[in-house]
Amino acid sequence: MRPKDLAREHGLSTQAVRNYEEDGILPPAERGPQGYRTYTEHHAQALRTFLALRPGFGHARAAAILRAVNERSADTAFQLIDEGHAELLRDRGTLTEVEHALRNLTQEPDVRETVPSIGALAHQLAVHPATLRKWEAAGILQPERDRAGNRRYPPPAVRDARLAHQLRRGGYPLARIAAVLEQVRHAGGVAPLEEALRTWRSRLSARAHAMLDGAAQLSRYLSGSIT
Repeated sequence: MRPKDLAREHGLSTQAVRNYEEDGILPPAERGPQGYRTYTEHHAQALRTFLALRPGFGHARAAAILRAVNERSADTAFQLIDEGHAELLRDRGTLTEVEHALRNLTQEPDVRETVPSIGALAHQLAVHPATLRKWEAAGILQPERDRAGNRRYPPPAVRDARLAHQLRRGGYPLARIAAVLEQVRHAGGVAPLEEALRTWRSRLSARAHAMLDGAAQLSRYLSGSIT
């Protein structure tokens, strides 16, 4: 099988196939008398496996998994897979926390709550005060100022900070978070954030499905790679 034959199945360039071999994603190909690479069905399955793993595990981890398999290091490959699933589980937990925070956002502020300073709020969130100032500059937070000019965070601002913290953990960029919270404040509802969470959950589900597809291809490859 020639490089272009291997590439054609996936719409890749022959150079991409050569690069994957050089990166250790594909096992080394045999060379013919003219020095040309000759691939087999084993190489084809390696490429199918990598491309199936990539959507669920990301390029770097998928490549590391294939390199481990090709180096006959099953334990390393399995550990990388486990780490990917653990990250997905943490992301699901973060999403659940954000959903809980959203429910709190719909409640009326408790006027009896304290109004923390920037240092106190940063301590609550386990972030640096500079992070809160950065969020303020991005339009995410709208603190009040006391007579001395110090920042104070009333209950709505505290909830915004907590939501921002969770969304950042979920991978949302500052500009997206600012846009969501701006709509929440001025649209009179939390529909924009609810839509963001639905999109986030759909993305996690798609990732989990992709992991299953990748595992199926990996199982086929492992049967011919690790004894």
